[in-house]
Amino acid sequence: MSKPAGGAQFPPSRDLAAVRSPSYEPPSATQRRAREGPRDGAATRPLNIFDQFVQWVSGAWWTYPLIFSVSAIDAFFPLVPSEATVITAGVVAGAGDLSLPLVIVCAALGAIVGDNICYGLGSWLGEKRVKGIFARNDKTRRAFDWAAEQVEVRGFYLIIIARFIPGGRTAVTFSCGFTHAMRWRRFIVADVIAGVLWASYAALLGYWGGKRFEDQPWKGLLIAFAIAVAATCVIELARRLRARLAAPEAE
Repeated sequence: MSKPAGGAQFPPSRDLAAVRSPSYEPPSATQRRAREGPRDGAATRPLNIFDQFVQWVSGAWWTYPLIFSVSAIDAFFPLVPSEATVITAGVVAGAGDLSLPLVIVCAALGAIVGDNICYGLGSWLGEKRVKGIFARNDKTRRAFDWAAEQVEVRGFYLIIIARFIPGGRTAVTFSCGFTHAMRWRRFIVADVIAGVLWASYAALLGYWGGKRFEDQPWKGLLIAFAIAVAATCVIELARRLRARLAAPEAE
């Protein structure tokens, strides 16, 4: 059998069949770039991690419901990685595989819905039952006690700040419900502001990283994660410092 003219090479028959299949979806730009990276052992580790995130948060249509669901569940189950999901979606949006405005809208709506579920459960179950279900260790109980006390003093401001502290937002939103210190009309206003700010911050951070390192988006993802962790640490440090400074005045 003669070779094609000009040295052209045809794909194997099974690959050609896959391309011709109506269910075939070509890899997104981010997925292609994730596979084009350094080949040395040390450098491929972050690349493999990024590739796993991209396979999960891809450019498919179901990514938007996924962002909404993860952001909502994280409100009352903090082990779900909402920040990581939204930041990764921002990186994928930077490559043109997702719509950045839709990523922000889905993340914000999910966060707002999840926070309001916490508020409703807190109001319905009451303090004792909420702590019995969601505060089963000393650290979590202390967080709930602190949140219940602070909601009485600075509820509106606290809702916005706590949105950027994983775990802290859970204690605050539940406390707003069972303490009845803040009516739902006021709570929803603060929560919408907090949700939009948080979603915009996380998505734009990932988008910037994806654009800044367009050829190696895994680097942008790692830098975006590092900035997000640093911002969370700064907010938590400022909160603790403010509480320590306010303690002598209370005495």
